[in-house]
This record gives sequence, C-alpha cells and structure tokens, in this order.
Amino acid sequence: MPQPPRIALVTGATMAKPDPETHLLVAALAQRGIAADVLPWSSEQDWATYPLVVVRTPWDYFRHLDAFLAWAERTSTLTRLVNPAAVIAWNSHKGYLRELAAGGVATVPTLWIERAATDAGARLAAQGWEEVVVKPAVSIGAIGALRARADDPACNAHLESLVAAGDVMVQPFVRSIAEAGEASLIYFGGVFSHAICKRPAAGDYRVQDMYGGTVHPHAPGAAERALAEAVLQHAPAATTYARVDLVSHEGRPVLMELEAIEPELFLGATPDAAANFAAELARQLEAAQALG
Repeated sequence: MPQPPRIALVTGATMAKPDPETHLLVAALAQRGIAADVLPWSSEQDWATYPLVVVRTPWDYFRHLDAFLAWAERTSTLTRLVNPAAVIAWNSHKGYLRELAAGGVATVPTLWIERAATDAGARLAAQGWEEVVVKPAVSIGAIGALRARADDPACNAHLESLVAAGDVMVQPFVRSIAEAGEASLIYFGGVFSHAICKRPAAGDYRVQDMYGGTVHPHAPGAAERALAEAVLQHAPAATTYARVDLVSHEGRPVLMELEAIEPELFLGATPDAAANFAAELARQLEAAQALG
C-alpha cells in the first residue's frame, strides 16, 4: 500500500510558549491524505527528503538570525520552501516597514535608529512624541518592547541598551490598540481566509496571549482588506501564508506588521481556517511534485 506524501512543518527547538495550533493543521492535512512531521529548523534532518518544507513556528529564530537565514537559503536549494527564502530574509528585519512606507503603504510612524548610533536620545527627543514604544528591529512577540514617556530616563536607558545590541525602531504609542485592539487578517496563497481582533489586558498594550491578550471575532472592512492586499503585493515573492496586523491611527487603518515567517494564524478561530491552509499546502505540494 503506497505511503501518503509527507511534508515538514518547521518549528523551533526552544519556544517562548507552547504552539497552540499546529496540531489543527496536521489534522487538516491528514484529511487530505498528507502526513506532516513537525521538526525544529536547527535539527539534523535531510530536508531534501521532503517535497515541501513549511516554515511554521520557529519561535527561536530571532535569537539565531544568521544561522536561521542560512538554513532557509540552504534548504530552499534542496526542496520547496514556504514561505520562500527571499520572503523570510526580507521579513526578518522590521526595516521592511520602512520600505513599505516609502512605497506609499500606510504604516505607523516610525523612527529608525541603527545599531551603535550615538545620537539615539537626541533623535527621539526631536520627534516631539509624548509617549512611545521602543523595540528591537529583530524580535517577535513584543520581546524587548517598552512603552514609556519619551522624556522618561528609563526610556532613554532602554533605547541605549537596545541600540548597543542592534537596530531599533521607535513609534508613537497608538492609543487605539489599548481601546480597540489590533486586527489580524490571514491570507493563504494571497487569498483572504479569516480575521480576528487581538485585545490587550486592561492596563497593558501588548496583545499577545503571553501578556494576557485575548482574541475576538473580527469582520474586516473594505479599507482594511484593501490595505492588507496592498501590503502583500510588496512582498519580494508570493506568500503561501501571511498575517497582516493592522491598527487604527488618525482615523484610518495602518500597518503594524506583516508576519510572513512564523505567525500564529489562529487556525481555531473559524471552522474552515485550518482547512483553508491545508488546501493551499496541498496545492503547493502538488506543484512541487510536478516539478519532480
């Protein structure tokens, strides 16, 4: 009896929190006769034995960025990697937001400060922002982020410590996040699948569940859909999966982040979310097998 085709779903060896949804994708793939192995990217594997390698939850990649990007590039020469290595490299540093803003995409205003800059504090003061969020340009899950008054000495100390270690981004605090939350629109193969709204715990601004954030149904409006689809058009290659995070700023939706490496996709949010992803991966697998 022929064995079902097997694909790899890539995770991390060290996880900041348990993976809440890959089991849903594994089950949805099984419904299509596709078996999936869940494997850390840093493990010793013969990735060429898998016709499709799906980068899903490598939640430790940002701590080993050079090694991870080298792995993605190397693996992409052995098999079909999704998302593509070019997308992963581009999305790994939040400087892609600067590129999107220059291309006319509405984003949260951002001050970019390069590693080892000696004038970080002065540049922040020159913005005239009252309250800000300071965060590393390479990170996930709000790790390393600080919300503070721009003139607070603790803010300056945090900024200086981050600048000593890497590139930094500073944004004015967007009050709508605390009030209305952050919308996440999920796309598979460039096609809208579902959306949710993440809301922070009372008194917090971080929407991630590890900080007490909660998830709620969301029906995106036309402006949100149009912005999300414009964002996807700027990626350096087509995405098999993507999560577009939007917030309201000055009366309109703006991009907070495009997540195209390891986003939680809220596959349990709707009855067909995991099935939608599995269907797209089945198409990708078929294309990979057709190429031999």
